Amino acid sequence: MIKVVLLGDSIRQVGYGTVIEKYLSSDEFEIWQPTENCRFVKHTLRMLVDYKDKLQGADVIHWNNGLWDMAFPFKDNKPFTSLEEYKENILRVADILLSYSRKVIFATTTPVKDKHPDNENITCERYNKEIVPLLKEKGIIINDLYSFVKDDIDEMISDDDYIHLTEIGKNKVAQEVANLIKKVAAE
Repeated sequence: MIKVVLLGDSIRQVGYGTVIEKYLSSDEFEIWQPTENCRFVKHTLRMLVDYKDKLQGADVIHWNNGLWDMAFPFKDNKPFTSLEEYKENILRVADILLSYSRKVIFATTTPVKDKHPDNENITCERYNKEIVPLLKEKGIIINDLYSFVKDDIDEMISDDDYIHLTEIGKNKVAQEVANLIKKVAAE
């Protein structure tokens, strides 16, 4: 049995994580993911203490953080998490996850629709561009969900809130995540 852990914000929690089992056979994969939203990276970092027993010995860990960090909730032209703090904490999470599993996948932050009141794609692109090479240096595998969703944003991102995956998006992203997990697990 291949032990898989999924960590991430609501793109996982109410998104692809709700349908991932359709794409990863329960005969071959044991999937664990927290029921709660892992929110911003510092929250995830803290929660790694509570998740330790579930993370240790995982064959593959697939994880993301970003939309909360990159948001401008206070309308003061400052993201919730500065780019430097984001990078520092993402790299810290990466090191901890690599101590539990040698196969860690980081999913880039997914895009939002232009009408989203607190997030903008230019910030997602900048944070993704900065963190990806640093994670690759550590041996983290990158799942470029930003590009995957951006190519079909109208179909995959909801018109209700401009940030979450539609039903089609959930399934397409889950299949993309599952395909990469299968490939990485087989290596």
